[in-house]
Amino acid sequence: MPDSEADLSQRFLLPTQDLRGEIVRLERSLQEIYSRHAYSDAARVLLGQFAAAVVLISNNLKYRGRIILQGRSSGSLSLVMVECDHERHIRGVAQGDVLANPADPLALLQDGQLVLTIERDGGQRYQGIVSLEGPTLADALGDYFAQSEQLGSHFWLGCDGQQATGLMLQQLPPEQRTDAQERAEAWLEAVSLLDTLTLTEAMTETTETLIWRLFHQHDITPFASQSVQFRCSCSEQRSLDALGLLGAEEVATLVDEQGHIEMCCEMCGSRYIFAPEQLPILAERRILH
Repeated sequence: MPDSEADLSQRFLLPTQDLRGEIVRLERSLQEIYSRHAYSDAARVLLGQFAAAVVLISNNLKYRGRIILQGRSSGSLSLVMVECDHERHIRGVAQGDVLANPADPLALLQDGQLVLTIERDGGQRYQGIVSLEGPTLADALGDYFAQSEQLGSHFWLGCDGQQATGLMLQQLPPEQRTDAQERAEAWLEAVSLLDTLTLTEAMTETTETLIWRLFHQHDITPFASQSVQFRCSCSEQRSLDALGLLGAEEVATLVDEQGHIEMCCEMCGSRYIFAPEQLPILAERRILH
C-alpha cells in the first residue's frame, strides 16, 4: 500500500444505481493497535477487520460521538473491541488467549455475539446485538444491518495482519431506480461485483483503482478522502471517574495495600498513578467519617 493510501477513508456514489460506498485503508493506525500487545496472526487479522469495519460504520455519524464494535464470546478471545469517533480516531484491543492461532480468525470468537454501540457525546446511547453466525465478520455485519435497517448494506473486509482494507455498499432511497425489480437487480449486481475483490488486490491497489475496477461500468462520484488516526481517549480524569465507580471503601483498601493507585490503559499503555491526596473519593470518605 503506498504511503499516500494508508490510513484514509473515502466515500463515493454510484448515482445512477442509487448506491453509496465507502472504502477504508488502515496501516499505521492499525500498527499502533497491534503494538500494545503480542497477538497471534489470526488475532491481528480479526482486529484489522474489526478496525476497518468500525471506521466504515462511523462515517454515518452526523454528530459528536463514537461507534464501538465488539465481538464477545466464550471462545479463545473473550473480547475484540475497536472504537472510532466522529473525527476518525481509532483504538482497539483483544482479550483472552491472544496467542491462539486458528486457520479461520473468526473461530477465535466461536459462538460469539457482535455488539454495536453508538454513543453520542452528552446524549443517548444505542446498542444492538446479533449472533456471529455468518462465515465471516462481513457477513455478520450484513446480518446486523439487515435486521436494523430497511436499506441494504454489504461489507467486504480484508486484513493480512499488517494492513486492512474495508468496503461497504449501501442502498439509497429510490431516486434513479424507482422500479422495485430494477432496484433489486442493481443491488445484486453491485454486491456481486464487490465480492470479486481479492485480498491481494485490496492490499496493493490504490483506492481509485479499486473503485474503478469494481464499478467502472457505472457513473462514479468520488469524494475527498479523510485521514484516520490512532488516538486513545483515556485521560487522568477518566481514570479518576472510573475509580469513583469502585466506591470509597474499595479505593481506600487499594491505597492501604499499595500506598497509591496505579491504572494502566489497555488500549494505549498509558499509566496513571494517583497518590491518596489526588483521590477525591477518599476526601469525601474522610468528611463522612
